[in-house]
Amino acid sequence: MNHFQHKLADIHSDNIGHNTCIWQYVIILPAAKIGSDCNICSHCFIENNVVIGDRVTVKNGVFLYDGLRVGNDVFIGPNVTFTNDKYPKSGNTEFIRLQTSIEDGVSIGGGAVILPGIRIGAGATVGAGAVVTKDVPTGVTVVGNPASIIKQK
Repeated sequence: MNHFQHKLADIHSDNIGHNTCIWQYVIILPAAKIGSDCNICSHCFIENNVVIGDRVTVKNGVFLYDGLRVGNDVFIGPNVTFTNDKYPKSGNTEFIRLQTSIEDGVSIGGGAVILPGIRIGAGATVGAGAVVTKDVPTGVTVVGNPASIIKQK
């Protein structure tokens, strides 16, 4: 094993990069892919069809669902919510799973909500508590509900 894994973590994936730290009460399903030098904080859940790049920090209480792609050097704040079903209904196994892309160098503030099928461009910042309902261009800062641009590069 070339990564740190807390004894209370429940890890089923063999696809975890060198020097990654996984803390207590984290669940990682078998097909998840996590890069090198990442920090996955306590109380996180990572589904099968999730790819995380290198040097990514995922703070406490974040659930990463099927279809999420996270680039390199990304910060995901505590309790950020990702979704992958635009029209959720209990028991619907036929839903269209949308892919969400978080590009390199993105920072997402705590408590933000990212709707499914969104692309957050490289170097963008999402403010704490923002609700992202549409793509975020490269290098901008968005805040609010719905998230809107307050700063361009």
